[in-house]
Amino acid sequence: MIEFILNNKIIKTDANESITLVDFIRDDKGLKGTKIVCREGDCAACSVLVGELDVSHNSVKYHTITSCISPLANAHGKHIVTIEGLNQNHILTPVQNSIKNNNATQCGFCTPGFVIAMTNYCLNPSLNSEEQMLDCIGGNICRCTGYVSLVKAAKDIISQTQNKGEKYQLQELISEGFIPEYFAGMALKLATIEPKIPNNHSSNIIAGGTDLYVQKADELLLRNHARFIHSESKSSVKIQNGKCILSANATVSDLFHNPELIRSIPELHDFLRLVSSEPIRNMAAIAGNFVNASPIADMSIFCLALDAELTLQSSKNSRKIRLKDFFLDYKKTALQKDEHISQIVFNIPNKSAYFNFEKISKRRNLDIATVNSAIYLEIKNDTVLKANIAIGGVAPIPMYLTKCSEFLINKEINLGTLKQLLEILNQEISPISDVRGTADYKKLLANQIIKQHFLKLFPDSIKFEEVL
Repeated sequence: MIEFILNNKIIKTDANESITLVDFIRDDKGLKGTKIVCREGDCAACSVLVGELDVSHNSVKYHTITSCISPLANAHGKHIVTIEGLNQNHILTPVQNSIKNNNATQCGFCTPGFVIAMTNYCLNPSLNSEEQMLDCIGGNICRCTGYVSLVKAAKDIISQTQNKGEKYQLQELISEGFIPEYFAGMALKLATIEPKIPNNHSSNIIAGGTDLYVQKADELLLRNHARFIHSESKSSVKIQNGKCILSANATVSDLFHNPELIRSIPELHDFLRLVSSEPIRNMAAIAGNFVNASPIADMSIFCLALDAELTLQSSKNSRKIRLKDFFLDYKKTALQKDEHISQIVFNIPNKSAYFNFEKISKRRNLDIATVNSAIYLEIKNDTVLKANIAIGGVAPIPMYLTKCSEFLINKEINLGTLKQLLEILNQEISPISDVRGTADYKKLLANQIIKQHFLKLFPDSIKFEEVL
C-alpha cells in the first residue's frame, strides 16, 4: 500500500508501484493540470512539488520533480502538490498574477510547470537570489512565449516574497496568498504516515528512475515487487575525516546543497548545473548514474576523477571496489546478479588539490554530453603528487585515463608536459563515430577539453596563445 498526501487529500492506493506519478495524477485522480509532453524529464510541463517531512524542525521541505519519469512508489510518505493544489477560490496567486501581468504565457501548456517551479522558490527560505530563481525554472521549456517575459515574471516574484529584506516564511506566504492555508498543517499530517518497509527480497532496485524511466518505462510497468529505495529512507551526504560518504539514494542535489563540499569545490554549482536541470538533480541518484553505465554519464566522470570507492552489497555480504574498476564494457559493470551499490565514498579535495569538470554538448545546459571530462591533481612545490583524469564519449565506458594519470606523477605543470600528455591521450582513447559526432571530431574535442583543464587551473603556467 502506498500512502501520501496529494494536495490536501490523503491517498492510500494499491496501484502498480511502477507506474509514473504523472499517470496516477492524471488518469486515476483526474488532475489534468499536470501536463505530459516529452516523458523524458526534459520540458518540466509535468512538474509537481514534493514535500518531505523534516522531523528535526517539525517542518516540510519542498522541491520540484518531473513526474513523468518518477515512479508512483517514490511518493510514499510525501506531500505531492499539483497546480490544482495551489488554487484558492478562483483567485490567482501572486505567482500566477506575475505571469499574467508580464504576458508570460501564450498557449499555456507549459504554464503549470512554471507556476510550480516559481512557487518552489517561494517555499524555500534559503533561496533569495535571482540566480537561485533561475535555477528553479531552469528545466522548464516554453515553446511559444519566449523567456524574457518569464524571467521578468520571476524577478517580480523575488521582490514580492520579501518584507524588509527578509524572505517570507510559511505563514506569511499563506497570508499573502502564495499557497493555500492547508500547507500550515502538512507536517502533522505527514508524521502520521508509516515509513515504507524495505523490500529486501527484490533484485529489481530503483532509485530516482531518471535513467530507467526514459529507457524502459513500458518494461518497468510489467515488473513486480521492485524495491524503490527513494521511498524507504532519506538520502544522505556525510563528511567524515576528509571523506564524502553518500548513501545509495543520494542525489545530485544532495551534493549541490552540501556546504562543506561547496567550500572544498568552490565551482561545484557551476559544474553540477551542467549535469541537468534542478528537478532532475532532485531525483537523480548518483549510484543509478553509475549502474546505467553510459559512456558519457556526467556523474560517473565527475566521481572517477575523485577516485570514488563503491560498496557493493549482496544478500549475504559486501565488498569494496574502485569506481575505475567498476565499468567493464559497454553497459556492463562489475555488479553481480544479486548486488547493488550501497555506499559511495570519495576524498574531498584538500587545499593543495585542483579539480575541474568540463562538458561539451550541442547545448550548454540540459543536454547529453558529446565529450565530458574531469581532472583532479594534488601539487606540492610545483610537482604533481597525485593525478586522476576521467573522460567520457571516447570509449565504450566512462573512462579513467590510467596512462595519462600515471604520466603526470612527478611532473611540473608547463607547456611541454601538456604536449606530452596530449600525445598519450590520443593513444589511450578510442572514440567511434555515432549520432553525436565522428571519431575524429570526438578526438579533437578530447584534446581541447584537456587543454581547457590546464588553461583554467594553471593560467600562470600555460598561456592560451601557446596551445592554439
